[in-house]
Amino acid sequence: MTALADLPDYAALRRRTDAPPGSSWGLFGAGDQAGTLNFLALNDLPGAAREVREGTAFSLDLPSTAISPSLAPTRRPIEHHVFQRTPFHRDEWLDSFYPQYGSQLDGLRHIGHPEHGFYNGADARRFVPGDELLSIHHLADLPIAGRAVLLDVDRHLRARGRPIDARSSRAITARELEDTRAAQGTQVRPGDIVLIRFGWLRWYLHEADPHVRESLRTVQRHPGLAQSHDVLAWLWDHRVSLVAGDNFALECWPAAPSSPFFTRAERDEGARDPHSGIMHRALIGLLGMPLGELWHLDPLADACAADERWSFLLTVSPLSIVGGVGSPANAMALR
Repeated sequence: MTALADLPDYAALRRRTDAPPGSSWGLFGAGDQAGTLNFLALNDLPGAAREVREGTAFSLDLPSTAISPSLAPTRRPIEHHVFQRTPFHRDEWLDSFYPQYGSQLDGLRHIGHPEHGFYNGADARRFVPGDELLSIHHLADLPIAGRAVLLDVDRHLRARGRPIDARSSRAITARELEDTRAAQGTQVRPGDIVLIRFGWLRWYLHEADPHVRESLRTVQRHPGLAQSHDVLAWLWDHRVSLVAGDNFALECWPAAPSSPFFTRAERDEGARDPHSGIMHRALIGLLGMPLGELWHLDPLADACAADERWSFLLTVSPLSIVGGVGSPANAMALR
C-alpha cells in the first residue's frame, strides 16, 4: 500500500503501466475494499465536528415516494406491506426494494470498466449475495463521516446569467467546478466529501409535469458532470473521498459524443449499450470512488447561501448488506 501522502496525481495515474491507466488499483492495497474512501483518513474529524456552528441538521434523503415513476427501467418502486398480530401491534415488510432507487450511494460493485474489469481487478463471479468482495457493507463499517463541502453550480451559473437547463444534457466542466469553488470562497481539503448541486432535483420535484416525468422513464436526459479526464483530475487531485449530486447519474446523461470513456469497439465499430461512454466506468471501476445520486441538497444549499458558508459535517450510513451493490444514502449534513 502506498502512503496517502505519496500517491501520484491523476496525470501520473494515466501513465501507469503496472495497472490499468487512470486507475488507483493497488495503491490502497491489493485487498482494498474502500477505494477513495481511504482518503477519509486525511479528513480531520475533530475539525469537521467544529463545522457544526448553527446547530442545524439536514437530511439529504428523499421520501420513498418522491421519485415516480422510476427513473431506471430496471428498478421498481418499493411495495410496502404492514401487518399486525394483535390490534395493538404493527410490523412490516418490503417487496421490490431496489436500494439504488432514490437517494442512493453507488458502491464499488456497481460499475466496472468494460476493458479492465471491476475495481482492483475484483473477480465479478464473486458478486453474489453473502460474498464480501467489494460489498457495500465495507463502506458502512468504515464508517463514512467527515468534513464536506457543497459546490452550488446551479446557483453560481444562475447568478452569472447562465442558468442550467434541467431538461438538457448540459455538461459541467472541471473549470466550472473550480469557478464555483472560488466564487464561494470554499476550500476543498484532502479527504473531503464533495456535494454538487446542479438544480435538477428542484426542477424535477417542483416544475416537471407528470408527462415529463413519465418521459424520463424511457428517455433519460439531465445535466451533470462532463465526461472528461479534467473532471477526474479535479476530483482525484483534490483527494476527494466521495462525490454526490442531486441528479440521476451525477454525470450528464446521456454521455456526450466527445466522451473519452467510450471503448474502442464503441467508438470505432458502433457497438453500444446503455452505459456506453459513461464516466462511471472510470470513477468507480478505475479510481474506486463511490458516488451519490439523487441527494436532496436544496434546503442545505439555501442555508449555505444565506450565511455564505459551504462546509459542514456529513455522515453517510449505507445499509450493511453483505454482498450489497449499493444502498440508500442515509446522509445527514450538520452545520
